[in-house]
Amino acid sequence: MTWPAPWCSWPPQLRTTSTASYCRSTAGGWPDERSPEPSRFRHPAGEPCGGSPPRPACPEYAPVIDALVRGGVRSIELTLSTDGVFDFLPDIKRQFGADAEIGVGTVTSGDQATQALDGGADYLVTPAMVTDVIRAAVAAGVPVFPGGLTPTELLTGMQAGATAVKLFPASTVGPGYIGQLRGPFPDMRVIPSGGIGIDDAADWIAAGALAVSLGGPLLRDAFSGGDLAALTDRARQLSSLVADAVQARGAR
Repeated sequence: MTWPAPWCSWPPQLRTTSTASYCRSTAGGWPDERSPEPSRFRHPAGEPCGGSPPRPACPEYAPVIDALVRGGVRSIELTLSTDGVFDFLPDIKRQFGADAEIGVGTVTSGDQATQALDGGADYLVTPAMVTDVIRAAVAAGVPVFPGGLTPTELLTGMQAGATAVKLFPASTVGPGYIGQLRGPFPDMRVIPSGGIGIDDAADWIAAGALAVSLGGPLLRDAFSGGDLAALTDRARQLSSLVADAVQARGAR
């Protein structure tokens, strides 16, 4: 996978940014387990925007994941607020593991981290700075993206060995916050999540985000009978916007 990338996280009602909680659209692989390169294109964990669509069951993921992959999203976060994630994770990995990274999000304890890792999760995401989860992922050599908002929280994550930190909820601070963080923390790798729409992704990449995370704004009604071809079109739009932003940033 190539960074920055779109990330998709699920279920969509859990977040308001872009990644079905986090959908990433990229190609390639992790340069190493803890230090992704900015060439990866990621569609951050999407948070729900407005409303609360029906919570999907894991068997409903397959056609939605397929639609996202067809649109260029290559990183999908399955959140533990959905029932049965651990039961269906191995099947989802077998079906889509060759085409997309399948991560587990909303991980809030060391026990959950162990279960996710045992199930083959490609990466872990937390909604807050849970150091037990970071330690478990680092020990297993698996990427981990802990959530935080304040400089103290984000620095704690990086010092604990996080691959990058998830800025959440990102919409409360805006893209300029990354520039402010880079003053004291020039090497901090940040992935915004929460309240990010498709049209916002480019601004976050331009500001220096490693990736962007979307959910509801990308998925919309995909889990309640919505048009999956339209979902693929939205994923392509997002992937294109991020790719253009990455190219423009590299040219500066």
